[in-house]
Amino acid sequence: MTSPGPADLVVARASLDDWSVISGWAGDEGWNPGLSDAPSFFAQDPEGFFIGRIDGQPVSAVSVVTYDADYAFLGFYLVRPDLRGRGHGLTTWKTALAHAGGRTVGLDGVVAQQDNYRKSGFELAHRTVRFIGTVPTAQTPPGVRPAAAADFASIAAYDGACCPADRPRFLERWLTGPGHRTFVRVADGHLTGYAVVRPALDRPRVGPLFADTAEDARALLLALAADAPGGEVAIDIPESNAPGVALAEEFGLTPSFETARMYTGPVRPFSAERVYGVTTLELG
Repeated sequence: MTSPGPADLVVARASLDDWSVISGWAGDEGWNPGLSDAPSFFAQDPEGFFIGRIDGQPVSAVSVVTYDADYAFLGFYLVRPDLRGRGHGLTTWKTALAHAGGRTVGLDGVVAQQDNYRKSGFELAHRTVRFIGTVPTAQTPPGVRPAAAADFASIAAYDGACCPADRPRFLERWLTGPGHRTFVRVADGHLTGYAVVRPALDRPRVGPLFADTAEDARALLLALAADAPGGEVAIDIPESNAPGVALAEEFGLTPSFETARMYTGPVRPFSAERVYGVTTLELG
């Protein structure tokens, strides 16, 4: 009896309904997906999600979400465990990657796949470490408040300075998704940071946490934790942001796993020093 190979695989664009299966796979891998991430993801690029099927059953997935004419982000590279090692992942990968066209592509790669990503032209930018734990309960620090609709333009501008691309379509959903809570810090009428916490499979995930200074980041993280059940959170911090790592250690958060931010080419300059927590490993 022969096992199904790539010739049996049919790769096509996935629907929002399809993606609930893939999110379940991500949960099985211990990635702690957000409970309502998919609508925000699909709002950015509904054509950027791919699923491989054999006899109509899903066996593989990759997303390649485009942000603008220059930048895309790859995520959800998954193959059903019982069908790994047969070429399904690579076939799905190649189909999905074509969606990026000539754009630079970013990804956050798990350790086991980083050598494969290098073979596909991805180069390391920095490591990212997921920290988990309970942030101490404290009064909401001065200047921090829940975001309001009137803050959107300021948040979008701030976000654009912290990312390789503007992403207003994504933000419109992300800031107000089911269970998502967004906080801003304001000083002298100017935004000095913003952050989001959302419900996830294992524990609430923080992302993004963008801030001018470590003190701004600390204030926002305290506010987010006060809004999370028991103050327990997970946050993905670029190892290159030493004050961000120090903040996690100050609160007694512990590393749980790491990824590598990798790119296929140049990205536009952005304020990496303000990235105290990445938005999401799945979409950058």
